[in-house]
Amino acid sequence: MKETADSSNSKNETAREGGLEAPTRHPIAWREETFYDQQSIDDELERVFEICHGCRRCVSLCNAFPTLFDLIDESSTFEVDGVAKSDYSKVVAHCYLCDLCYQTKCPYVPPHEWNVDFPHLMLRAKAAEFRQGKVASSRKQLTNTTRIGKLASIPVVSEVVNGVNRSPAIRKLTSKVIGVHPNAELPVFHRHGETARKQVQRVKCDSPKSVESDGRTRGRVAVFATCYGNYNAPQIVVDLVAVLRHNGIETKLVDQEQCCGMPKLEIGDLTSVDGFKQANLPVLSSLVNAGWDIMAAIPSCVLMFRQEIPLMYPEDASVQRVKSAIFDPFEYLIYRHKAGLLNTDFRHQLGRVAYHAPCHQRVQNIGPKTKEVLELIPGTELSSIERCSGHDGTYGVRNESYEASMKIGKEVFRRATQSGAVVVTSDCPMASSRIAHGMTEQKPDQHPISLLRKAYGI
Repeated sequence: MKETADSSNSKNETAREGGLEAPTRHPIAWREETFYDQQSIDDELERVFEICHGCRRCVSLCNAFPTLFDLIDESSTFEVDGVAKSDYSKVVAHCYLCDLCYQTKCPYVPPHEWNVDFPHLMLRAKAAEFRQGKVASSRKQLTNTTRIGKLASIPVVSEVVNGVNRSPAIRKLTSKVIGVHPNAELPVFHRHGETARKQVQRVKCDSPKSVESDGRTRGRVAVFATCYGNYNAPQIVVDLVAVLRHNGIETKLVDQEQCCGMPKLEIGDLTSVDGFKQANLPVLSSLVNAGWDIMAAIPSCVLMFRQEIPLMYPEDASVQRVKSAIFDPFEYLIYRHKAGLLNTDFRHQLGRVAYHAPCHQRVQNIGPKTKEVLELIPGTELSSIERCSGHDGTYGVRNESYEASMKIGKEVFRRATQSGAVVVTSDCPMASSRIAHGMTEQKPDQHPISLLRKAYGI
């Protein structure tokens, strides 16, 4: 058995009980064969599980940690050595790579000598499972977001897909085939002519007379529409473009794009992630070199280009350029506000708003920028919720994890209901939809950028 936290501490007088330094991240060595070696993975899982067992600070974050601790507590030894290695996969299955344990809870992340990176260890285990053919075909298909979006946006097909998704009877019949829980809320698919790309193309807008840089932002933004934004929630992209242009920012859509790769990362399909990277990075890097900033309204997509892809390709200069030039929308607007470049002529109040800060935005360490912008609007009162909604990509809709996901989001649903808000909002549209779905008194949900456009009256 690997050293436990206690035994390691007794052998090394310099070991500390936690660390105060800012977390650092090691590159993801996904191109090395040892990355997929099952024995090596099991040894590292045992080592990290021992440390988690002695700490247990992360028990309330997701279902991975309660699963681990239940396995330990129900074992014959009450220790990690009593847990069968074949059961380690049960813990891995409940990690959806939100990164909150690493960024907000764990005191043993690098540069601490115990070097715990729970999410990326889970990613490594998922990648090995995927290579070994242990990922179900339904999960592979469910994470083909670009392909699904293109197919479901075909006229007639979109009507059929949306009709099926709204039918409880048909959902029960198809549940076993596609692996989606019949009670899970599913997004609407828009016809090809109604996608974000088509709608933005129809809006004619003159370029601003002058483009102003504030030193950090350049005043020219190429919007990465994202799969979800293009096919499922085009209004968010349309509203984002409108808000940016209203603030004198030259705005266009990225000419060509593929999925950011996050859905495939979550199932350990790193080959597909690599394929998406090879398609997206030349386009994005070219835009950055031409003087454009990059922006996406979906936090997971921003995180992918800001953290995961840079860690997978630490030697790629174009990846690092894009990393430094991609922004969260409200992070960008706050930079402009501090430079006196944000339009604060708001015409409409928003009232009381239940605002949820999504995990993949929080772990970017940019601070509560959405909250800061919305609080600039007179007559707006925000009730902030910083806790996981339980959606987390496909985790919140799959048969095997839907019930656990609803349990994770229960506290968020309660707080949103008790806030007395007239509208629910989250930078992650899937999270806001989930929260509205889980509230006892359902309220409408809108993206924060749509609320900002409403406040501008444009």
